[in-house]
Amino acid sequence: QLQFVESGGGLVQPGGSLRLSCAASGFTLNVKSIAWFRQAPGKDREAIACISRSGTVTHYIDSVKGRFTISRDNAKNTVFLQMDSLQPEDTAVYSCAADSPAIDVCFFNAGRYDSWGQGTQVTVSS
Repeated sequence: QLQFVESGGGLVQPGGSLRLSCAASGFTLNVKSIAWFRQAPGKDREAIACISRSGTVTHYIDSVKGRFTISRDNAKNTVFLQMDSLQPEDTAVYSCAADSPAIDVCFFNAGRYDSWGQGTQVTVSS
């Protein structure tokens, strides 16, 4: 069974950076597209970035474009989220999940995803 463990969260000042990791076990990750989601207190969970199984296709929501970068290392069964220029509105629990599209793409539809991790807390505050 595919499972994810997220790590790398923490407390950071506005303008700072964090690198999140999503480590997979129980399955070979290179057949899955992966998305990072976040859920802030009192808000719905939202997809913020996704990456296709080869890594050639990525998508971002507008609010993180140019600040966040999703990448993957299939040899290490791990997906990363580099977050720069963090702002207080980025405060949330970040988690990853897997999808199995028929082609090398990724989607933001949360209903397609399963194998959710527990998440890692990111807090941006001065």
